[in-house]
Amino acid sequence: MRLFVSVDLPESLTEAFAALQAEFDAVPGLRVVDPEQAHLTLQFLGEVGPAQVATLERELAAAVDESGVFPFTARFAGLGAFPNRDYIRVLWLGVEDGRDQFSRLHDAIEARTTALGFEADGHEFTPHVTLGRMTHAGGKETLQHLLSTHTPTVGEMRVDEVRLTESTHTADGPRYETRERFSLEAD
Repeated sequence: MRLFVSVDLPESLTEAFAALQAEFDAVPGLRVVDPEQAHLTLQFLGEVGPAQVATLERELAAAVDESGVFPFTARFAGLGAFPNRDYIRVLWLGVEDGRDQFSRLHDAIEARTTALGFEADGHEFTPHVTLGRMTHAGGKETLQHLLSTHTPTVGEMRVDEVRLTESTHTADGPRYETRERFSLEAD
């Protein structure tokens, strides 16, 4: 099964997230993600065998505890692009408040999962929610202009858990299902 560790956007932000995506409707080559499945990925794990899941879940629970992160409010605002603004493959919504907490969670999770043999990200962690992916460069200049001039705010959410999420590819795109939840509440 294909797994990743995430924080999902709540339904309360889905409408604002979709409204932001609608601002990019006319950008050629940009394929937006399903706003109902919007999430912030803390670590992508890839293919995981069923026999590894129980150990992985124990290590993720320990990582969340070790991170020292307790429930917090995250504010989603601003735009960015990967790998950079000159060559745009992914358009994303940034994190204005909560960056430090997301980074601490990522670092603790990555330390535990790499000890299990999973690959590290290999780049600096940037907390974000993917808005869309470029299928061709036709809208590059439009996106570059928007990245320079547009600083949207989608809203805030209370982050009180991390999820182990399974991704299944379908003809309609990826579908995500929560496999396990890890609370940020102190035990």
